[in-house]
Amino acid sequence: MSTRAPSPSPAPGPSSFSAASSSTSMSTEELTRIATLYYVDGQTQEELSRRFGISRATVGRMLKKAQDLGIVEIRVQHHPSLTVDLERELVRRFGISRALLSVDHADAEKQRALLAALVATWLDRNLSDGAIVAVGMGRNVSAVSEHAMPATRRAATFVCAIGGSYRGGETMNPDHICRRLAARFGGESETLYAPAMVDDITLRAALLENDTVRQTLDKARRADIALVGIGDMSEDSNMVRMGWFSAQEITEAKRQGIVGDVMGYDFIDIHGRSAMGPIQGRVVGLSTQDLTRIPNVIAIAGESSKTTAILGALRTGTINTLATTATNAMAVLHLDDATRR
Repeated sequence: MSTRAPSPSPAPGPSSFSAASSSTSMSTEELTRIATLYYVDGQTQEELSRRFGISRATVGRMLKKAQDLGIVEIRVQHHPSLTVDLERELVRRFGISRALLSVDHADAEKQRALLAALVATWLDRNLSDGAIVAVGMGRNVSAVSEHAMPATRRAATFVCAIGGSYRGGETMNPDHICRRLAARFGGESETLYAPAMVDDITLRAALLENDTVRQTLDKARRADIALVGIGDMSEDSNMVRMGWFSAQEITEAKRQGIVGDVMGYDFIDIHGRSAMGPIQGRVVGLSTQDLTRIPNVIAIAGESSKTTAILGALRTGTINTLATTATNAMAVLHLDDATRR
């Protein structure tokens, strides 16, 4: 649990909270004070009720509102023994450096938050001053930036590894994700001034030759860490919703054996091979070949629909760290047994 508190102020007396019992407009300072006393100092709701002259029900409402506003963030750290065998088997079988496995949750958003917190914690422990982090797009990568709460500030640079797209909102725009990560860690961000997707491959080639675009991508290629997502081939995928590809194009790609993509760029089959087709070669960003030169590529995928795509991504040899759920890990291992040649 953590609270984001303002500068310390004198403890308020009962009159300071008297309005809280009859009004829903509680100030951030009041909520932070109550949350700090409860979560950090260990005072009970009964003690807080007596101290400030308000009901226990009001204390409970204030603590709930502090969570809703993000003043308080509660994380459940699962014991490593729950997933250690799965992690070891993933490392052994696919030659990756590590696996970050979260416990499973029925709610998709809460599942994404659990996984993002694991990745954010790993970054906090391992990110060094002067490091460069290449950042992809997607809900899982964006969630990492939302859950990053570093203990110390680092002078790292977060650089967009793929162009942006306005249709998908902040989660599909690496620039927003980079800026949030930089703000949380105290570093800098660098924007890739190009669209993520173009219809004409000649236009893509011209963009890659642009000085500004080339310099940003060159910096991304020199990254120490890359945060990327793994996409699946669903007719309801982000790429279809954003209008990058039609549902018919996705269906045809699946018939050709494409199971997913790495960072929205290279489309792959279940054996990790680049799958050529009309949807390939239209994205402005780092390729799988570029990613192989980055020391630690962290691929994040928590959705159960991405099992096949995760397996294909692991077989590319690009991924160093896989962040997924325990259930996905078991499914990937079983699918690997079933499809291994």
